[in-house]
Amino acid sequence: MTNPSDNPPSRRLACAHCGTEFGCSLSGPCWCNDEAFRLPMPADGGDCLCPDCLRKLAAQRTGGAAR
Repeated sequence: MTNPSDNPPSRRLACAHCGTEFGCSLSGPCWCNDEAFRLPMPADGGDCLCPDCLRKLAAQRTGGAAR
């Protein structure tokens, strides 16, 4: 038998920028681990951005085009 705390479920988040729902895996690497652009942890208690918003912000801050 496995301990339920060994495999925490993915959590559903709403993007802090646009409100789009997306998943964040607590049991393994999250989708954002594969992204080259990183943001600091929000100091104001905010949460994560969805893939589209993170990529758009990365493009704005680095002067590149979003994927």
